[in-house]
Amino acid sequence: MTAAGSYFKIGPARLFVHAAVLLIVIIWLIPTLGIFVSALRDKDQIVVSGWWTAFVGSTQTVAVRLGTPDQQQQEGAAYVISGNVLEGQTGRSVKAFGNRVQQPAAYKAGETADLGDGETLQINSDGSYRYMKNAAFSPDQRPRRIYASVSAPPEFTMQNYNTVLTGEGIGQSFINSLTVTIPATIIPILIAAFAAYALSWMEFPGRGLLIALVVGLIVVPLQMSLIPLLRLYNEIGGMLGQPSKTYPGIWLAHTAFGMPLAIYLLRAYIAGLPKEIIESARVDGASDFEIFVRIVLPLSFPALASFAIFQFLWVWNDLLVAMVFLGTDKDHLVLTGSLNALLGSRGGNWEILTASAFVTIIVPLLVFFGLQRYLVRGLLAGSVKGG
Repeated sequence: MTAAGSYFKIGPARLFVHAAVLLIVIIWLIPTLGIFVSALRDKDQIVVSGWWTAFVGSTQTVAVRLGTPDQQQQEGAAYVISGNVLEGQTGRSVKAFGNRVQQPAAYKAGETADLGDGETLQINSDGSYRYMKNAAFSPDQRPRRIYASVSAPPEFTMQNYNTVLTGEGIGQSFINSLTVTIPATIIPILIAAFAAYALSWMEFPGRGLLIALVVGLIVVPLQMSLIPLLRLYNEIGGMLGQPSKTYPGIWLAHTAFGMPLAIYLLRAYIAGLPKEIIESARVDGASDFEIFVRIVLPLSFPALASFAIFQFLWVWNDLLVAMVFLGTDKDHLVLTGSLNALLGSRGGNWEILTASAFVTIIVPLLVFFGLQRYLVRGLLAGSVKGG
């Protein structure tokens, strides 16, 4: 067998792994696809059918009133009121109808329904109807209410996104989240990279203790340190005469919470870099700063990208820290806070909620798919080489 043939030959074990991975990917993508499709659908179709029926149309029951007695026309011994229950609605058709809410589809379109008291009703699929009676309709008779099962073609619109981004305050919250997330991702990476290099390649007293301290801080719950950190922050702000709710404050908070994991991941990778490269640079007279900038940083890009994904997703999806350090006013409310407010005020408007949810997840998806090729390489390299 040739090398190419052996390469394309897939054994049962590999086939099982591929199938399992594909299944996991599909399971993860289905909710995202559902949110995306629902956000593009007409609001009337969202409430009557699932997103998986979006491309085949939907069927909904509507209540309509027939014409008034002054519209009746005499045809022989019968009196007829005619019209169209779908007037002004293009592309829709009637599948069934009924005169009771308990049985809205008692008669198929085109059938003649006996309504009693000498009254009959026929509704065709195009919505046209003939409401007949063997005697004149009384002028005092109220228009009869009937129920029709109407089939509607798929309807998609960008109005949901337009409403969310312009009328619900999501646009400003989107900018606020970017203002919080981008610096809160870059700052800990810069600081942690310097610290990781120092803990990996620089000899100084207490280095082992610092490494143990960093590992210990990883397991400290955020909720345990949140209140003490907030009190310290408010006291410092009060002494400096600065407002307590500012963007630099939340940048420092996220930096503090993300620093232990950042240092741990980056040190594991940087410590695994070839020792010969570092020693050769030192022999050539390079300083630690030059080694860090010209050698370590370029080689550590996979690890930097791995932590950037974690930190970006964590800060972008955060609600607790943002509400504590920024508050809930509209000028500083982040995207997760706006979505949480919509759940309370617009909980029944699924078109608004799905559009808001997709706006929330689109940026993390772009970041993840843009950097995912570095994720596994950056996480595993340090654990394999060790430092």
